Amino acid sequence: MNRPSPHPAAPRGTEVTVAVCQIAPQVGDTTGNRRRIREAVRTAAERGAQVVVLPELAATGYVFTDAAELRTVAEPPDGDTIKEWEALAARHDLVVVGGFAERAEDGHVYNAAALVDPTGLRATYRKAHLWNGEKTWGFTPGDTPPPVIDTPHGRIGFMVCYDLEFPEWVRLAALDGAELLCGPVNWPLYPRPRGERPGEIVRVQADASVNRMFVAVADRTGTERGQDWLGGSAIIDADGYPVTALRLGEEAILTATLDLTEARNKAIGETNDVHADRRPALYARPAGERP
Repeated sequence: MNRPSPHPAAPRGTEVTVAVCQIAPQVGDTTGNRRRIREAVRTAAERGAQVVVLPELAATGYVFTDAAELRTVAEPPDGDTIKEWEALAARHDLVVVGGFAERAEDGHVYNAAALVDPTGLRATYRKAHLWNGEKTWGFTPGDTPPPVIDTPHGRIGFMVCYDLEFPEWVRLAALDGAELLCGPVNWPLYPRPRGERPGEIVRVQADASVNRMFVAVADRTGTERGQDWLGGSAIIDADGYPVTALRLGEEAILTATLDLTEARNKAIGETNDVHADRRPALYARPAGERP
């Protein structure tokens, strides 16, 4: 669901301060999750944030026992969770992007995200690429492209976690003019070679670089039902470099001020452009050829 903007796109030269909120939601603690979100958004606003990104399934926690448990916490887009985010956006005059479990009119439950601004709910999105237990907990994959919304603070696209690992999907948002791509994520903690940056962060750096757009990912932290979380929230510039320091495994709110005009310029050098140099006709597999 996308609602037309009552605002024009951000004027050229406008800077925007973005916050990614690294909190620790828990399944079964809806009241606590809402309190964590309220506190995080309030703190981000006090630090000057105009766009605030929350983790995947921030309102419910993530590690469900089964589909029955998931359904007890899933809500429609006009439920209490999104209404509270609308109130927070209006109170603090900002944009909020975050993840929630959507109970849809079609009877399915989706791993979803919403974008709200001071005027209310602007768009929802359903995660298209399900990860691991999501396939057995009762989530249905979405099948619509990531939204790109004109907001008072620029053109913002968003998708959820594993979606960010599919370059074709990320490219759709970039080609639709996203200047800032927001990603509510829940990244499990996995072993990695000593001294190496987590692979999830490397991949979102690549998303930013190859599309020349900013990317802001809000990861969760803590341990939930035996699963440890990375806590790898980051804000990445249009060249693909982090502009926030990693706070792996900690609760934290990271902020950065971005000049979105940099994401409108797709040039790399005097003769190259990451969008204009594309040759889509070469990328299509010939009919009948095996994948």
